[in-house]
Amino acid sequence: MLKVNDVRVYYHTEAGAVKAVDGVTLDVPRGMKMGLVGESGCGKSTLAMAFMRLIKPPGRIETGQIELDGTDLVAISEEHMRRVRLNEISLIPQGAMNSLSPVARVRKQIIDGIRDHDGRMTQAELNDRVEEVLEAVDLRPEVADMFPHELSGGMKQRVCVAIAISLRPKVIIADEPTSALDVVVQRQVMETIQRLQQELGISMILIGHDMGLMAQSVERLAVMYSGRLAELADVDAIFEEPLHPYTQLLISTLPVLGARGVFRGIPGITPSLLTPPPGCLFHPRCPEAQEICQQKVPAWQEIRPGRWVACHKYEV
Repeated sequence: MLKVNDVRVYYHTEAGAVKAVDGVTLDVPRGMKMGLVGESGCGKSTLAMAFMRLIKPPGRIETGQIELDGTDLVAISEEHMRRVRLNEISLIPQGAMNSLSPVARVRKQIIDGIRDHDGRMTQAELNDRVEEVLEAVDLRPEVADMFPHELSGGMKQRVCVAIAISLRPKVIIADEPTSALDVVVQRQVMETIQRLQQELGISMILIGHDMGLMAQSVERLAVMYSGRLAELADVDAIFEEPLHPYTQLLISTLPVLGARGVFRGIPGITPSLLTPPPGCLFHPRCPEAQEICQQKVPAWQEIRPGRWVACHKYEV
């Protein structure tokens, strides 16, 4: 359904090009729950905005294809892309607190998106659709006539989910949908998103940095580091046998129930995407780095069916 091929998104500054996304390739089949995980600043949200074709200057999609059911979203006109957004692919944005207009009631914010795509619906039909999507995210009908400041953080996030599903798209991108929410509300929001994904039969791309959340929520997982994919596989395979040293370190940072211990982090910091190091971008932090890692970018290769990795350890 969604095919991403060699997508590169650069932000052009006076100091040079920041390679926020640098050659990402992956497929998201119909109905799949795909996770995209990595540290802050690795390019996850930029990739999500590229899927929606919402990259603003000085950013630009340099190369690559983003195909949705055979249509290259990079190549189509902006008018065509406006019809695709929300109708075929939609985004649950990061930070619902800042995603809703503070001066418009919930009803208007849901209706505006629907009306932009289907101007033939009557007001009664629009009101029915509003109640339908609010019910789908476990919100009472009276929420439709409330302003965002009257809602809790979890309710605001559910409104964003309601807007995203209002036209029953084929793909939903959830960009850290539980950020800034307490753990109880996080669970409720994720259960709502997962239930809707199953009921509607849509594909979902869940973006975040929480490996524990990914383990519970997705079927396949892509690990991203400094604008590039490090590993891609079924989520169970990644947790049972992580191949890339970065994936191994990410999993090792998860807290373990039981005796008290010392929390572990990943040594070092992520490299500058303006002046990245040569070779593998992870080599300055990698405990298994070799000389070739400092000289050559590892190839993105499928080492067994469905198992992709970019590491010199596995090159034939």
